[in-house]
Amino acid sequence: MLRKVLFVVVALAIAASTIAQTPPRPASPPGTVATQVGGKYGPGQRGPAYQGGKWIEVTYGRPIKRQRANLFGSGAEYGKTVSDGSPVWRAGANQTTRLKTEVPLVFDGKTLPVGEYSVFVELKEGAWTLVFSNWPAQVKYDPNNKEALWGSYGYTPDKDVLRVPMKVSTLPFSMDQFTIAFIDVAIDSGKLAMMWDTTMAAASFKVGS
Repeated sequence: MLRKVLFVVVALAIAASTIAQTPPRPASPPGTVATQVGGKYGPGQRGPAYQGGKWIEVTYGRPIKRQRANLFGSGAEYGKTVSDGSPVWRAGANQTTRLKTEVPLVFDGKTLPVGEYSVFVELKEGAWTLVFSNWPAQVKYDPNNKEALWGSYGYTPDKDVLRVPMKVSTLPFSMDQFTIAFIDVAIDSGKLAMMWDTTMAAASFKVGS
């Protein structure tokens, strides 16, 4: 009997220790969205396979609404809460949002060359502007590092590569977690969309040459 009691006590102690050592989940989990363009399906060794495609990928932090009302605000205060004092929003949470593309992307007649960029959004009510920037991103927050950004803190427009107007619309539902998605993707075009609460903003692109 004593042996059974000791076994239970030890098992509970191990379980408690394991729980205590488990790191807490981040409030805004990291996310990735990717698509391939420019390829096509053809015969492969094991059946039809997508061939020749080039990747476009976005990595970002995904904040959750958590029952907050009117996330973006209105009027002169629009966007100030999520931007947290910065002139632009990091389009997510925590680390700077990053886009990496293996093909040139043409937004509104302007070309974003192949490469990796920081992504921001200038928020105005009904008029979002997508910003691609050459600002490097910090891997870990360092307030003394003035050569790279954490989120959009310290952002200045001198490293902007491209600014693109986004079409803002109202969703018929509330998106609880901030989501970046590629929508309406075709072989040589698509849209980069951002959705949170009942707001969606999207920018159309074509694959450049």
